[in-house]
Amino acid sequence: MGKSNKCKAKKQSYISVPSQIITSLSSSSLQSLLLSPKKAHLNSSFFVGHNYSCRRPRVCLSALFLFVLVGLLRLGWNVNTLVLCSQSFGSNTGKVGERDHQVLVTSQLQSPRPLHLESEFWKQPDGMGYRPCLELSAKYRKASEAILNGRSKYLLVVVSGGMNQQRNQIVDAVVIARILGAALVVPVLQVNIIWGDESEFSDIFDLGHFKRVLADDVRILSSLPSTHVMTRPVEEKRTPLQVSPQWIRSRYLKRINKEGVLLLRGLDSRLSKDLPPDLQKLRCKVAFQALRFAPPILELGNKLARRMQSKGPYLALHLRIEKDVWVRTGCLPGLSKEYDEIVHNERRRHPEFLTAKSNLSYHERKLAGLCPLNAFEVTRLLKALGAPRSARIYWAGGQPLGGKEALSPLTREFPHFYNKEGLALPGELEPFANKASFMAAIDYIVSEKSDVFMASHGGNMGHAIQGQRAYAGHKKYITPNKRHMLPYFVNSSLPEAEFNRIIKELHQESLGQPELRSSKAGRDVTKYPVPECMCKRNKST
Repeated sequence: MGKSNKCKAKKQSYISVPSQIITSLSSSSLQSLLLSPKKAHLNSSFFVGHNYSCRRPRVCLSALFLFVLVGLLRLGWNVNTLVLCSQSFGSNTGKVGERDHQVLVTSQLQSPRPLHLESEFWKQPDGMGYRPCLELSAKYRKASEAILNGRSKYLLVVVSGGMNQQRNQIVDAVVIARILGAALVVPVLQVNIIWGDESEFSDIFDLGHFKRVLADDVRILSSLPSTHVMTRPVEEKRTPLQVSPQWIRSRYLKRINKEGVLLLRGLDSRLSKDLPPDLQKLRCKVAFQALRFAPPILELGNKLARRMQSKGPYLALHLRIEKDVWVRTGCLPGLSKEYDEIVHNERRRHPEFLTAKSNLSYHERKLAGLCPLNAFEVTRLLKALGAPRSARIYWAGGQPLGGKEALSPLTREFPHFYNKEGLALPGELEPFANKASFMAAIDYIVSEKSDVFMASHGGNMGHAIQGQRAYAGHKKYITPNKRHMLPYFVNSSLPEAEFNRIIKELHQESLGQPELRSSKAGRDVTKYPVPECMCKRNKST
């Protein structure tokens, strides 16, 4: 809870992290997010003693003036500080968003941050006039009639992984169905061995919306027609990485024409990221328009987002600091030797979990920018980029290794810290209990609607939200420049002001501005939708 050491003006704030770590927000504390705090006021007893009245006003006023003046001099105050105090006492009734032009008094551990730095943090990047444009070619539209009327070929797919990984595979499944001219049966979501979530497609996504949006591109069926129920599908498990449409046709077209049904598993990264323009647009159409969350998830996610928005702008953080992330990346959490040993032991017991390059040491991997940022590094980065102490942060992610201790650098510096468990009223999350995909979807919605988003590491969710925010008009997205900034983090001799200047300079082009996918060969168009899915329209159109 922030408190000015100079003004002594109290200001309410709440810290909320998962119930396993810190007790969640009560419904009464949640009201602080929905209702503006009361005006601070001066207690009259400060000026008037017990049963005391001043019979000589001039003497009393002189004495009071001298008392205040001596007090100010002893405390080392100046006129500017007095002005700050008066602003702090008189402005507590407004929303945070309405205080963007107000000087905030911070704690004694942090000098007051200039006003322009605070408002600059919430400033959105220049979208350079790019807007969604998914106009398809005449050739594509002409081929659609035969594809949509076809009744002989059906594609079954089984998608695996977490919710965001499944999204990627669903996008590619639609494109592969289009390439083969086949009808797509609603994808089967494989039960995740880590989270044990048995949700089906229609539990997570709005199936009716999915079918309507893609009605002119691919025929979507809820199940195989009765004429093919007894057909033994041709199953393919060995599709190589980054295959082209030509490879798909040469490998599968003859087989699906003959058998009628093709079953594909493990589609992750199987389809090339470099496709013809029409298929790239179809990818964007699926990712940004067709894959809408199911109404119950959408309703709760939007409700939590509105609670965060009720006091103005907010930042969403996707923190990748769970135990499995440290194990898989070959990195260490930077907490203590005890937690380092936990990670080492898990890696020794399950060497198959390590997905990073094993020929690099931890320190080499860290300096190469291959490790997630821990909470201390995220805090320093946000402060250097101008995030005000008053910033309200929505935290998305699983339980961090180290619990409360792992989050303490963030919660000390940014006390307005929330997550879905803290924002939800009693009972709101109960329908989604033990459903990892539901929880991930809620995090996705609240994060996507934030004013600023940052992920401490890459990953499917960060990539998906990056593309979604670009498609929505290039909303601010901070991409940590880990490889270049980390050497400055370990340089203890660097003055704080110089450190902040360097970090800002390193991130000038990493704040969500339009980036051409053509300059990043092999990158996913659903992460970089310019120029295939977004273009600069003429003023006359």
